[in-house]
This record gives sequence, structure tokens and C-alpha cells, in this order.
Amino acid sequence: MAWVTDFAPTTSELDTCIDCGLCLPVCPTFRVTGDESASPRGRIAAMRAVDRGLIGVDDRFAEVMDLCLQCRACEVACPSLVQFGRMMEGARAEVTAQLPDWKAFATRTVFGRAIASRSAVVLLSWMVGVAQRAHVTGVLPGAVGKVTALRRVPLPVPTTAGHEWLPDGEPVGTVAFLAGCVMDQWYSDVHVAVIQVLRTAGYRVVAPPNQTCCGALAAHEGAAYDAAKMAARNVDAFAGYDLVVVDSAGCSAHMKGYGHWAAGGADLAERVVDANEFIAALIDEGSLPKVSEGKVPIAIQDPCHLRHAQRIVDEPRSILRAAGYAPVEIDPAGMCCGAAGAYQLSHPEMSDELGVRKAVQVEAAGLPRVASANPGCEMQLKTFLADGIDVVHPIEVYWDSVARHK
Repeated sequence: MAWVTDFAPTTSELDTCIDCGLCLPVCPTFRVTGDESASPRGRIAAMRAVDRGLIGVDDRFAEVMDLCLQCRACEVACPSLVQFGRMMEGARAEVTAQLPDWKAFATRTVFGRAIASRSAVVLLSWMVGVAQRAHVTGVLPGAVGKVTALRRVPLPVPTTAGHEWLPDGEPVGTVAFLAGCVMDQWYSDVHVAVIQVLRTAGYRVVAPPNQTCCGALAAHEGAAYDAAKMAARNVDAFAGYDLVVVDSAGCSAHMKGYGHWAAGGADLAERVVDANEFIAALIDEGSLPKVSEGKVPIAIQDPCHLRHAQRIVDEPRSILRAAGYAPVEIDPAGMCCGAAGAYQLSHPEMSDELGVRKAVQVEAAGLPRVASANPGCEMQLKTFLADGIDVVHPIEVYWDSVARHK
């Protein structure tokens, strides 16, 4: 039996690839290794071999699938519109299901179950906050030591879910807000900035109490059935809201793909909007102000799941310009920084190689700040950037500027 899960790549999906190779130059792992098996085309060839019964889901297949960052840059370059991200999630699901080793168990425990538990995430966040204040994080080994690159976790640990915020006047409408998992505790300042901007535009903001993690990390790591449970829970939690605003690029990209994860997922996916695209539209239509004073240069880094998965490129830049800043490009191709969720832990050497390359690009701009709209990218950048370079969310920059010019 080739495939055993409900999420496996289908024959029709695999056949959309015409083996042209246009994906190779934009693939980070192929760029680093030069190995065909480390390219999208090579990974699809391996999936086809399993689909046709030529090989099984073995350790070598797992190794080929596991090296992928799932950055989806190949989807932008592909003339056949191959849905590589979906196929990779299916292939990873097969590896987890067919090779039930310690890694599969850990994947399901951490990314499939613990991360869906608000109490577990709060406990972890509290431990991180205590460790930061005790100045012991710097001695942690390997990729775990990247916790030092986190923003300082507030104590007591905050939570957004279950709260609502009203504008100063009569609301022009209501939007739902994804609290997320680690975003809620580790990057609470971003939540605050986004919510305040939405209030300034006249919106009532509601974070439903029964929501959970979007499921992106579970899906990317092969815990597909757990990802489906999270999607189903969020479908129920966000029912009745016309718009769901999400301020983490990885989360918004995943929720826009809910169509194949849960019944009713396609309907929710149509109502999900990334905070960058929504706020940029509000600025364009005049619902939010533009700050015209100054043109302070600021570097900008594109998270893969914003640029490649959602094709959102101009919006973060227009938000920064509206804040009185001049975005400075560091990488027009938008190559992956190497964060890729849990990839920093599973493939530290490849992750570090890409992180160093991205840091060199940022530092070449010679600027003290770089804007990035994804928590994993921020963590990766802070790990490798020289001291004195701050990493901020574009909407944080905008809210700070608006608040100062009120």
C-alpha cells in the first residue's frame, strides 16, 4: 500500500508537475546543496514513485521530504501552478503515519496536542519568561538556545482569547481576531498594535474564547489529523464573523488553505484576511491616517508565507510608507530565512546557513531596523543579526507612528 492517510498527494496533483526545473533556482535547499533530491522537482519525483508503488515510505523518503522548508517559493515560479505546499503536507503526514518512531511521537505530542492547549502554551511561556529573567537562556544548547532571540515574554503571561475591544465611537463593523498559540504570549506587542489600529479604524475586535492554534505547525510537521482537529475547532469558533484578522503570516497562509482540512473550512478560508492586507486597504481607502512627516529608511524582509503562499508583497511596504518610513529592499527574490517553524530544531545546520545568508543581506543595508511580519522570521533574524539591529512587525511601526502623531 503506497499511501495510508486521507491527506496523501493525489495522482492528479502529482501529474501537474511537468519536470521543467524552473523551481530549482528559487529553492533554498537546492541552492545550498545542488542536490536534485533537495529540489521541489526531486521531491515530487519521490512522491510519484511512492504513488506508483515503485518505492515505499522508508527512511530515505522521509529524509528527502524532511529537508524541505515548505517555503513555497517554487509555487510562484511554477508555470503549471503545482500545489507543492499541499503535497508536502500530505507527504509529511504519510511519513508520520508509516514510520511511527520517536520523532513521530514527539511531533504529535508537541505540535499536534500540546500546542493546541492554551494552558500548556501558557506554562511553557511562563517558563521561558522566568528563564529570560534569570539570564540562563544563553547557556542552552543548540537550536534551543534560540529562545534568547525571543522578545521578553511578559509575566504574568498575557492571553488575548476571550476578550473584545471597542473603538472610541460607534463601531463601523466587527472583526474576529486569531490569538494563535505562541504568538499570543511571545509576541503580544504585535497583537496590541494590530488591535489598536483596528480600533482606530472604528472596528470592534473580538477574540473568540473557544479558538485554538491555527494548526500550521502540526500540518507542516506531519501531524495531519491533529491539524484537522484544530481547523474544525476554529471553524466553529469563528462562525458568524464576516472577517477573521490574522497577524502572523504563517497562520494566515494556513487558514486560507482550510478548505481541505475541515468541513466548513473553505467558507472560513474565504473570510480570513492577513492583517497586512486588511490594514493596507484601510489606509488606501482613508479609514486610517497616513503619517507624512519624514522618510526614515527601514529594511524589510518578506516572510515566505506572506510573499510566496499569499502573494502579499506591496501591502507591508505601503503600511511602512504610511507610517512615514521608506522601505529598503534587502532581497528582491525573497529567499527563505531558514526559520520555517520547527525546522530550526530539526535541521539546525541548514537553518543556520540560511539564517546567516539572510542576516548578511539585512546588515548590508546598514540600517538599525528591519520589518518582518512573521514570528519565526523575527526569531531567526534576531539570532544572527549583529547587535543594535531591531526586528519589528510592520504594523507595530505603523501604530507607533500613528500614536505619536495623534
